[in-house]
Amino acid sequence: MPNQDSLPSPALQRYDVIVVGSGPGGASVAQSLARQGQRVLVLEQGSAAPLRGTLAHMASIGAIPGKGAFFHRDASLLVRGLTAGGSSAINFATAATPPLERFTALGIDLAPALAACRAELPIGPLPDSLLGPMARRIMQAALAAGLPWHKLDKMIRPAVCRTGCWRCVYGCPFGAKWSARDLLDEARLHGAHLLDCARATRVLLEQGRAAGVEYLHGGALRSARAPTVVLAGGGIGSPRLLHASGLAPRSLPFFSDPVVAVMGTVDDIAGGAEVPMAAGMALPGDGLWFSDLTLPKPMYQAFALQVGRVDRLFAHRRTLSIMVKIRDQAGGGIGPRWADKTLQPDDRERFQRGVGLARNILSQAGARHVFKSWHFAAHPGGALAVGGGGPAAVDSDLRSATPGLYVCDASVLPAPWGMPPTLTLLALGKRLGYLLGDARYRLTADAASPLNRRKTKCGQICSEFKPSRRISRSSTASVAPMQEETAASSNTTYPPSTIFGLTAS
Repeated sequence: MPNQDSLPSPALQRYDVIVVGSGPGGASVAQSLARQGQRVLVLEQGSAAPLRGTLAHMASIGAIPGKGAFFHRDASLLVRGLTAGGSSAINFATAATPPLERFTALGIDLAPALAACRAELPIGPLPDSLLGPMARRIMQAALAAGLPWHKLDKMIRPAVCRTGCWRCVYGCPFGAKWSARDLLDEARLHGAHLLDCARATRVLLEQGRAAGVEYLHGGALRSARAPTVVLAGGGIGSPRLLHASGLAPRSLPFFSDPVVAVMGTVDDIAGGAEVPMAAGMALPGDGLWFSDLTLPKPMYQAFALQVGRVDRLFAHRRTLSIMVKIRDQAGGGIGPRWADKTLQPDDRERFQRGVGLARNILSQAGARHVFKSWHFAAHPGGALAVGGGGPAAVDSDLRSATPGLYVCDASVLPAPWGMPPTLTLLALGKRLGYLLGDARYRLTADAASPLNRRKTKCGQICSEFKPSRRISRSSTASVAPMQEETAASSNTTYPPSTIFGLTAS
């Protein structure tokens, strides 16, 4: 890990923007602002050490109770990733399209930012050569049953991805799977600073507006100053930080996209090592989402033990697994030291329908000894929902009631839709980055009263917009913690202030 002592302390520097958290939302904001020449500091609670692709490293990111893992009263598990890049470092790299109409109804035209993300990122279905035997078998069975099963868009570089690899959920060490660390790399090339292992403790306020962030680093309490602060600590982290800053209630309800795995054994496949969630289907009217879900052996065995299926412990290589994800209802609460949410009656009914359909697919595939895991969840969000009208909700520009303070992570999602939110958060972050990078918008935002805010509008991408050139990386590239670099010269044409139809009125 590079020596950080050669850099001036953030407490001695003033930044234009401080971003708290480096998941998809925070990294996207930081990249966008750094491209526009803004002085950006990113504070990340987790480590920026290179991903190793091992069970132990994954557990340190997402399985430590009270940090990356939360056990609910019903014994279900909620997980998040505490590391540079956030949960994108250990997710399945599925790029689900945002529900644009929901955002449009809230005054957010996300289409231009989404188009820009698709132009820059490695998004697309896997080639047939990377579709594993288990995913292929499940897809054939689903299609034979007349279901709309299809390949899913993945954020994976096929030329680098390895056939028979299963390390997506462990943190890809080969550079094949995209993560928000890629955006952090580029942000740093344009002069942004990243400080890892820095836990934000509160937002600093001066005369009622955001003025910086207090954080704990190296056992010492420090502070950094900026007129604009963006909270991107995730669906749990940002609500907690707002409460610690006296800006939100002690507990806020949330949603979490609960999941079960339905598994069955076949005799003519010896697999267990392939890219998960390669194909699937959505039934939005029923609030259900399905995909194949081939997991590493230790995770599969943990699922089997959890429900007492000791007889299935050593059947990993022959077990087909289908993920059933539901659109749950908001409830429970995120508190200063806990996050707790149990299933509601409608949630249980959805699971019953989804599990029944998954069992039918497995039967069509010839599977026996079918069982399901206990439910777990991985996408906490909605506690600060845009347009939600709650005590800490943000507006359509992701602006909080405190001037100069914004939120850009899953906590602002307006409603659960049961799909991976990564691409949605990337688009929200890109849009917010352009808003904050526009001087006219900042003047308007500073002058606006929290009770009488002016709105900005997003239009179409203007003809002058050119996507940033991609940054090439070695297979072991990762984000180094807060290392001084000179912004690389670039032929990038940055968007003018009208890129998304921004106006000062």
